Amino acid sequence: MDFIYEQKTDKTFEQAVKDLTANLAAHSFGVLWQLNFKDKLQEKGLEFDHNFMVLEVCNPAQAKKVLDQKLEMGYMLPCKMAIYEKDGVVRLGMMKPQALVQLMGETDLGETALEVEMTLRKAIDDSIH
Repeated sequence: MDFIYEQKTDKTFEQAVKDLTANLAAHSFGVLWQLNFKDKLQEKGLEFDHNFMVLEVCNPAQAKKVLDQKLEMGYMLPCKMAIYEKDGVVRLGMMKPQALVQLMGETDLGETALEVEMTLRKAIDDSIH
C-alpha cells in the first residue's frame, strides 16, 4: 500500500508553504505547529542544506469525530504534511489518512479518513499551480 500522497510544484519553497497554509485554512484546517528541519538542525550546529517543513494540521470537527469513535486514533493526529526541496524541485505531500486508519485496523473510520484525505489532497493540488 502506498502511504504517501505527493505533488511537485514550480513554486519556491516559501511560496509553497504560504499557499498550502492558505489552502488548508480555506478547507477549515489549521496549522497547529510547523518545523523546518533545515533551520532547527542548523540551530543545533548540524549541517543540513535542504528545506524540509513539517506541518501538523487539524480540522477540529473531524478530529473530534475520530476521537469520539476511537480514542487511540489520537496517535495519528494531528495530520502531518510536508513541503520540501529535492533535486531542485519543491514537493508537497502527506501521509494518507486512509492508510493510517488501515494500519490501525480501524475499518469503521474509513469514510471519515477518505473525507479528510480528499480535503487535504485538494489543498495540496490547489497549492501547486
